Amino acid sequence: MEATLKRKMLRDMMRIRSFEETLYELIQAGEMNGFLHLYLGEEACAVGVCSALNADDYIASTHRGHGHVIAKGVNPREMMAELYGKSTGTNKGKGGSMHICVPELGIIGTNGIVGGGLPLATGAAFSAKYRKNGRVSVCFFGDGASNEGSFHECLNMAAIWNLPVIFVCENNQYACNTPFVRASNTKDVANRARGYNIPSMIADGQDVWQVYEKAREAVAYARNGNGPVLMECKTYRWYEHCVGDPDLRPGEEKAAWKTRDCIRLFADRLAREGVASPEEAQAMWDEARAEIAAAVEYGRQSPEPAPDSIFEDVYAD
Repeated sequence: MEATLKRKMLRDMMRIRSFEETLYELIQAGEMNGFLHLYLGEEACAVGVCSALNADDYIASTHRGHGHVIAKGVNPREMMAELYGKSTGTNKGKGGSMHICVPELGIIGTNGIVGGGLPLATGAAFSAKYRKNGRVSVCFFGDGASNEGSFHECLNMAAIWNLPVIFVCENNQYACNTPFVRASNTKDVANRARGYNIPSMIADGQDVWQVYEKAREAVAYARNGNGPVLMECKTYRWYEHCVGDPDLRPGEEKAAWKTRDCIRLFADRLAREGVASPEEAQAMWDEARAEIAAAVEYGRQSPEPAPDSIFEDVYAD
């Protein structure tokens, strides 16, 4: 069972990486428009956390959310169609990269507002506790969002009401081009849990199995009625904040982080453990790239939304 899970986790990271690499090529070629915040380099965080969740658990995401929603179960071809603005997309072409919402998978939305997912995840956790349905809620957010008021308000509320929510900070060291250590008087976001008397943990965000094990511990704690957990994953994004933005991070720093590529590290580990040989890992890469190539064609060939559908899905029934 563990070997099967490990192979799935490796495959899922490769699918996310292939999806993001393809998006970068498409937008550079002018085939795709809009703001694009790539997740390359951080794949272990999404896959490690989502692998510890049940299918009906909630997640709230960020502007950099492609990896989260794929890890939670969204079909990449529906994601690609959404980014092409087509009617077959996850949100019928009306959401785009930063507003993907798939309630049937527990995905309550990617979010273009920094820190905007924190109140949504806290609300979902409140609903789970009120309904006594056993679900937990996960909120992904970046280090920059930990300086927003919504972060502190939600941790305080979740602590007071003992809500089943895991706050997952993907600390990729920068808010745009501002280093976290220059904007905060702590190097660890996890330290902020002390002010709300809730437990915290730090995971190596380049080690997907460590992320998974810590997430599993946090999920069990929250699901058993013990309240919220703050989990920090130390990671690094490979590309600029948003495709086309200036990237002011030191070149040697970026190169150093790339030597700890989460996919290569896990593939090497599985080879050592006899779980997946290098040849099997290469076959997974080939499958992932073929899947994303097919998703691109699906997006290209899908129909545009009908003009009169602009008034649909605006208000809840």
